[in-house]
Amino acid sequence: MNLALFDLDNTLLTGDSDFEWAQFLISKGVVDREVQEAKNIQFYEQYKAGTLDIHEFLAFQLAPLTRHRRAELDAWHREYMAHHILPIIGQAAQALVKQHLDTGDLCAIVTATNSFVTGPIARNFGIPHLIGTVPAVDVKTGTFSGGPQGTPAFRDGKIERVEAWLESLGLWWGSFADSFFYSDSHNDLPLMGKVRTPVAVDPDDKLRAHASEMGWKIITLR
Repeated sequence: MNLALFDLDNTLLTGDSDFEWAQFLISKGVVDREVQEAKNIQFYEQYKAGTLDIHEFLAFQLAPLTRHRRAELDAWHREYMAHHILPIIGQAAQALVKQHLDTGDLCAIVTATNSFVTGPIARNFGIPHLIGTVPAVDVKTGTFSGGPQGTPAFRDGKIERVEAWLESLGLWWGSFADSFFYSDSHNDLPLMGKVRTPVAVDPDDKLRAHASEMGWKIITLR
């Protein structure tokens, strides 16, 4: 059995699910366009530079979830999936996932984007496991509390979360004949360094240079 791990944003998707969620909330009048877009640009520049404070970002990203009932959020998400996500799921990405699933590989999406946003996307791909940043829930009210639960799935945190997940299944890195991780971002270099077969997918400049130097496979799903 092999292990196949997939980053989501700008890897399996030809766009960013968190950015698209923000654009959806703007269109609904839930958040202020000027403030949201300015902060998104700021955080994205930090992400590209490798200087993003994930906890500062999550405080911003998760705040809108705290102000609405879960039933309302779920209804919005169905609309968001139809109009923002399905158009950025390409056939090449679907075929890649299907190839791994058909060969019996253990498959998971590993993403820093929160699991409320990404859970239905993983299910749409048919990927049975999601290792995403988990938004904390107030146990008394059932509403999102605005912070992450446990370690965010970002940079080295992806390794910690994947290893905990494997351990929960009675597995570890050595359990697999081969292990793959597909990603577009240099922020994922820690996890890419743990698998036997890292694959750069439409990579950013830093990841492309590193992948070329290391002789890693570079592919496009666009």
